[in-house]
Amino acid sequence: MTFNIEMNDHYCMPSEFVINGIEADAYDFGMSHDACPGNAEDYGCGNRVFDPDPPSQEVLDKYHITEAEYEEISDVLVEKLSVGACSCCV
Repeated sequence: MTFNIEMNDHYCMPSEFVINGIEADAYDFGMSHDACPGNAEDYGCGNRVFDPDPPSQEVLDKYHITEAEYEEISDVLVEKLSVGACSCCV
């Protein structure tokens, strides 16, 4: 398996995300959301996190990956997309 993830100025979504030569969508692996919107500035996040979903056969087939590779990618997404408090969109 090969995959590449590049981040841009907005930390909640990758600017480039490719798995086995296929342009990937982080939402195939889980959800990025504000876990603490009450602590956020207007148009910001109080605690931006990425919560991975369990692997589905559809996603495994789409990217030609195993469950172990899915977990590896999910771990990287959690690390890269869980940024805590952020006001990049302000």
